[in-house]
Amino acid sequence: MSDFNKKVAILQSNYIPWRGYFDLIASVDEFIVYDDMQYTKNDWRNRNRIRTAHGTQWLTIPVRRTKLQQRIRDTQVMDRRWAARHWRTLSQTYARAPHFEFGCEVLAALYTEAASLDYLSEINLLFLKTICNSLGIHTRITSSAHYPYDMLADRTTRLVQLLQAANSTSYLSGPAARQYLDLQQMKTAAIEVKWMDYSTYAAYPQVHGEPFDPAVSVVDLLFNLGSAASRYVRASRPVIAGT
Repeated sequence: MSDFNKKVAILQSNYIPWRGYFDLIASVDEFIVYDDMQYTKNDWRNRNRIRTAHGTQWLTIPVRRTKLQQRIRDTQVMDRRWAARHWRTLSQTYARAPHFEFGCEVLAALYTEAASLDYLSEINLLFLKTICNSLGIHTRITSSAHYPYDMLADRTTRLVQLLQAANSTSYLSGPAARQYLDLQQMKTAAIEVKWMDYSTYAAYPQVHGEPFDPAVSVVDLLFNLGSAASRYVRASRPVIAGT
């Protein structure tokens, strides 16, 4: 495949993110984990939500923040017991889910391995790659640390430099980036921008019933749908910027 049409997405790592994150990965040729950026408290880096019998619940990895400008990839876990606690919560929450065994096959060993890891980015990447594999997603996953770019430049300039280093002229982004991405700068760099459109996602049966919550962690899909989960991930239709 020629790099001329190479599609790339760039996002900070999240802990067990929602299906849209995996849809974005599945829609590109290379996914760059952007963990050189500053760690932000109360964000998706170290936590996500699941659907329980009592409503939405957060699962949070406790981390140590030693300085304000701390990078995501330098952020360490504060208490390794988090993994056992999270797996116990998941096991209890989804025990009656129709594909509980499938979820266990994908996730149980992950939590055991994750308990031995010190850094948040390592944990997120472990889950990311394994869950991608279970969903039949084989996109190349790399790190922003492997590419040369100016970390002190503005947001759009950093993205342009990363895309150019990755030999890409096609950038796929989540819709939230509309608030800050300089489209003229991207156009000047001859980079086509497309937005993800998550509005077409279909609802699916959730073990704890109504109302349906579309934005919970992908683990909800694995336990509720098993091997059919991939069909509910690859559902968006990227839209060209400006349209």
